[in-house]
Amino acid sequence: MNSPGKSVFWFVFLIVTYCSQATLNLNLESIVHSLIYRGHGEESENYRVESPRHKRAVATSSPAPEEYEIEIEISLENASLLEPFKDYLKNLSFPIQVINANLSTDILSMKVTTVCMPHGNETFCSCESGYKWLPEVCLSNLTCQSYHSSAPEDCSCLKEMPAKGPYCQQVILKDIILRMSVKLKMDFQEDLKNSSSALYRSYKTDLERAFYNGYSILPGFKSVVVTGFRPGSIVVNYNVQTRKPTLTQMNEANDRVKSLINSTYRMDPPSFEATLDNETKFSVVPEVIYEGDTVTLKCENEVQSTNVTWRHFERATDIQNSTGFSIYTYLSHQVSISILTIHNISLIDAGEYVCTLTYDIFDYEGRKKINVISTEIEPSEDLKVMCDNNPVSLSCCTGKDFNLSDIKWNQEGLISISGISTSDSRCSKHTIQADGTQCLSGSAGTEVFYICRFLSGYGAYSSRKIKVTFTSVANLTVTPDLIAISEGQSFSITCISDVSSYDSVFWNTSAGTKINPKFYATKRYPDRAESVLTVETATREWNGVYHCIFRYKSSYSIATKDVTVYPLPLKQDILLDPLEADVPCGGICHLQCCVNEDTDYRVTIKIDGLSFSTVKETQENRVCYKYSLMANTTAWCSKTVQASCIFINSVNESVQSAPMILRLVPGENITCQDPIIGNGEPGKMIQKLCQFSNILNKAAHQMGGTITYICENSKWNVKYDNCISAPINNLLGLTKALIMSPKQEEKVSTYLQDLSSSTGNVQNEIKASPGNLKAIITILEILSTVPTKVNVEMMTDVLSTVNIILGKPLLSTWQVLNQKQANESSRLLDSVERFSRVLHEGVSAVPSIIHPNVQMKGLMTMAKQMTDYDQHFLFPDSNLWGQVIIDRLQIESLKPNSSIITLAYPTLKAILPQSAQDKNFVNGLVMTTTVSQGVTKPFKISMKFKKNDLSLVAPQCVFWNYHLSNYTGGWDNSGCFVEQMKGDSVFCTCNHLTSFSILMSPDSPDPNSLIKILLDIISYIGLGFSILSLAACLVVEAFVWKSVTKNRTSYMRHVCIVNIAASLLIADAWFIVSAAIHDQHYLFSETACVAATFFIHFFYLSVFFWMLTLGLMLFYRLVFILHDTSKSIQKAIAFSLGYGCPLVISIITVGVTQPKDVYMRKNACWLNWDDTKALLAFVIPALIIVVINVSITFVVITKILRPSIGDKPSIQEKNSLFQISKSIGVLTPLLGLTWGFGLATVFQGSNAVFHIVFTLLNAFQGLFILLFGCLWDKKVQEALLHKFSLSRWSSQHTKSTSLASSTPVFSMSSPISRRFNNLFGKTGTYNVSTPETTSSSVENSSSAYSLLN
Repeated sequence: MNSPGKSVFWFVFLIVTYCSQATLNLNLESIVHSLIYRGHGEESENYRVESPRHKRAVATSSPAPEEYEIEIEISLENASLLEPFKDYLKNLSFPIQVINANLSTDILSMKVTTVCMPHGNETFCSCESGYKWLPEVCLSNLTCQSYHSSAPEDCSCLKEMPAKGPYCQQVILKDIILRMSVKLKMDFQEDLKNSSSALYRSYKTDLERAFYNGYSILPGFKSVVVTGFRPGSIVVNYNVQTRKPTLTQMNEANDRVKSLINSTYRMDPPSFEATLDNETKFSVVPEVIYEGDTVTLKCENEVQSTNVTWRHFERATDIQNSTGFSIYTYLSHQVSISILTIHNISLIDAGEYVCTLTYDIFDYEGRKKINVISTEIEPSEDLKVMCDNNPVSLSCCTGKDFNLSDIKWNQEGLISISGISTSDSRCSKHTIQADGTQCLSGSAGTEVFYICRFLSGYGAYSSRKIKVTFTSVANLTVTPDLIAISEGQSFSITCISDVSSYDSVFWNTSAGTKINPKFYATKRYPDRAESVLTVETATREWNGVYHCIFRYKSSYSIATKDVTVYPLPLKQDILLDPLEADVPCGGICHLQCCVNEDTDYRVTIKIDGLSFSTVKETQENRVCYKYSLMANTTAWCSKTVQASCIFINSVNESVQSAPMILRLVPGENITCQDPIIGNGEPGKMIQKLCQFSNILNKAAHQMGGTITYICENSKWNVKYDNCISAPINNLLGLTKALIMSPKQEEKVSTYLQDLSSSTGNVQNEIKASPGNLKAIITILEILSTVPTKVNVEMMTDVLSTVNIILGKPLLSTWQVLNQKQANESSRLLDSVERFSRVLHEGVSAVPSIIHPNVQMKGLMTMAKQMTDYDQHFLFPDSNLWGQVIIDRLQIESLKPNSSIITLAYPTLKAILPQSAQDKNFVNGLVMTTTVSQGVTKPFKISMKFKKNDLSLVAPQCVFWNYHLSNYTGGWDNSGCFVEQMKGDSVFCTCNHLTSFSILMSPDSPDPNSLIKILLDIISYIGLGFSILSLAACLVVEAFVWKSVTKNRTSYMRHVCIVNIAASLLIADAWFIVSAAIHDQHYLFSETACVAATFFIHFFYLSVFFWMLTLGLMLFYRLVFILHDTSKSIQKAIAFSLGYGCPLVISIITVGVTQPKDVYMRKNACWLNWDDTKALLAFVIPALIIVVINVSITFVVITKILRPSIGDKPSIQEKNSLFQISKSIGVLTPLLGLTWGFGLATVFQGSNAVFHIVFTLLNAFQGLFILLFGCLWDKKVQEALLHKFSLSRWSSQHTKSTSLASSTPVFSMSSPISRRFNNLFGKTGTYNVSTPETTSSSVENSSSAYSLLN
């Protein structure tokens, strides 16, 4: 290279050769760049990158021909030689062969690439056409763009030859698609959206022709296509396929288009836009993005512009600097770099991001779609781990594309138990294994938290904790040490675990029989757990070994305990004869105590504190201990003594029997004598156990129950026979023993089968003795409380028994039993319901069981086969049928595999107890519907009943409420409604489940009867008048308020009247609402009915308390004339009394009664009377207020008529006082009289006259308020006359106005006023005028008498 002092230039040209010999030697003093063709790839898509520049010989050992590129630098002092040299090279014909002895080479091409020429004191090196400096060369050297006319983004001229690096490299040009648009200043037409329209084709043809001719000057131009039109004037979208043009070339082409296009298209020249794709280098860090990462998006363009915008494509909004996004754009070595940083990226930030660099008409656009992986980690559930050396796995699972290797595990806790981490497709697992040495007794139940953490390295973080409770194997201890008891005594076994954790606890016998859970209770403490087995009454069945078992996971801890139970009869098993007896003084009474076992007991009889030995006697399968009492003790004669048997077993434990009552009477009083029954006085009734009676029966000694005798006509006659046949009595004894037995469920099936067969065998005995019937019911009740599941055979036995005892031949026996104990039928119904509720546990499908007196049908709900529940029942013998319907939507609310079971009874209607005062009768089937799994929300059920007696009317849909009548049970209509009555059937709907039927009455008025229609008409017409009257009263008060409230007394009086009217108006409105609620039989009406009842109660009470306030105000102003109180204090007292007291009473009433569901009546939205007498919470305060106000009125009138000395009122004052008290004197009795009649209507069988009078007075209360509380007030009359008198608009000659001459309707001389005043003995005409002179004392006095004026 020449020195800079000479004026020389140099250039570089490239020789491409093809060599066919192994060795190539070129002795050129030049810089040679050697490259095996395509051996090193490409660093840029526009440049072929060469090796670093150096002088060397290029050689290869390969025998195959190779292709070489050789760059040669030539220096010339005369610049004019350059162009001839270029022409010379162009005119050469290639390839040129060079052949010698050692070399065979083809020269394929020679081109000038780089020219360096002096420019002042500098040297400019530029690239020839088609060549360009590499980017790294541009970045490390100064450019000379002011010299070159190319666009600033081009790097084709440097201010000196690069010291290192290659010369200009050939530009590998490729086709690009320019997405361009231009605007036409024309109105957009819809046809331009249709590519098949003539207008569209015309525009497309004309524009493409102009575009083609205009853009054809671009280098490498291929084609142009119009792709569509869009509104915005008319925006033409078109694509140009060419090589990348410079800005100058593009502007020249656009100018040509403007000149070529038809002027009718009115092109907007500045609107040209061009977008280049794939010209932007777009990078994203990190490549895998997690929620919470800080993400960097980088756009690079070889364009010197910082006009870059970022956009989220899906949101279609530009991104600005904010807390979540930051944008930084800058130029670095003629490269535009824009960086978008997304801080704490979230899932909603995922999508396609677009960075657009705008330079003149060019838009350099880069796009990159990023996905954000959720860092949500789903941990496994908390675990309880036994320290038994068994491995346990914890897991943290994630979504797809998650790098599980970035999840690390560690732990926090008092003890350290490490694990091994592994992973599968979606979960990172941590396996731990703890042995007994790691879980010491102090760490039993210790909690350790295992934490799975995820860190991405770019800011994303997530962790989850899994609590693992390590528990050592429990050690059990049992107390007390020794249990040895006698039958009938109680005992308990306490089993203590030193570990508080367990999954279940149960007790077993040594034979493996599980103890019923009702016998034991388990409690957990922080450091231990206890299970206590408690037996209140031990029997011999409890004798044996018992196991206390704590189970945790798969580990069992067992402790055993021996229990020794010594024989001793239970008190209830000792049979006494006699139970009671009359013993003649000086006579003998044979006493005996028997047990159904032959065990060696010592038995004594204790009589009046004295003990006597007995004689043992064996009678078949029972043993009796006898003693003959000699009643020869004078002190005992005419005295009642008690005798008891004391049984003592081998360990000296004892039990005392119930007492035998012995009445010693003089012998001459004895008229009835029998060796078996005993002695008795006339009319005497005694009870004996049936086993010791005179019943002639082979199995008499095995019978149960009692028989009652009465002494009549010197002989004993049977009064009541409650004997229980031997089979039933034996089963009753076994059943009673069962509830004390540790082995319960395994015996239930056998007992039910025995009960069914025994009941069928002793039907005649059941009919003759209510005792058999009661015993069967008791057996069913006891057995229904034992099982947790019932199978088909067990349910069949139950219904077989029920069918027999509900048969028509036994109805008379039921009547006798109900006279003694009214709840037996209710007990039976409840027992069968309990059996039906647990039937689902033992069956896969509900069977249909059909008997003449009971039928059962049902359905098992299936998750995928939900259907309507529709069951029909037909009893031909009773001429009754019924239907139960449950909608599919209701069934879908149940858990899968639930059972719905319905039982129907045709004869139970005559057996269930009924109040003697109730005139309603069950007139159809009794149908019980149960669901195996509890229903938590209102459950709608529909039923259809066939009426048994068509003469009965007024049907009610009812259910059997076991809690009514002191838990005897009764019919209740809460939540049940009559939907339709058609012909001989009644259609009912209820919102709950239990036993249902219909009640009908022989004498209740038909809903469409004349009396009911009359009461409805009176009520609605009266309420209409009342509401209008009250509204008119409030309007009048508002109209005359300023005129009638000029002093404190009248102000308070009108405050009371306004609140009375307002309260009654609101109460009447709620009354109408309550009537509408009750008429609409919706499931939600109960809550609305409670609200209506509360507000009616509250506002009706407010009416009376404001009446009381009015009376107390009158009393205060007339009795305490000299005492004065401010208006604010009077108002506070009035509102506290008028609204505060009613609110307290109403809240207490609803709070006490509503939780028990006895707040409202069953058939109306009003206070209950039948169950709680809640109506008294209204009636008592109302009647008390009536009495108080009448008393106040009496006191006031007395004070006026008999004033104290010096306080005698004038005639005018007396007249004013009558005027004051007449509102209270009329309104209070009327309102009180109304609710007096109302109270009379609540009693059963009250006369219809009370209903009519109450309805009339109640409906027209508003009219009474308007007339007597408002319009009867003279000041109100004057104010109204003053407002509406025609003289108000005429010229006024005097300030005095005479009312006497006009005689208006409200003047005291009018007919209406005369009638009202005659009620108080007052007649005549009053003239009202403005007084000319008034003294202060008179004014104060008269104001005291004007409370109601």
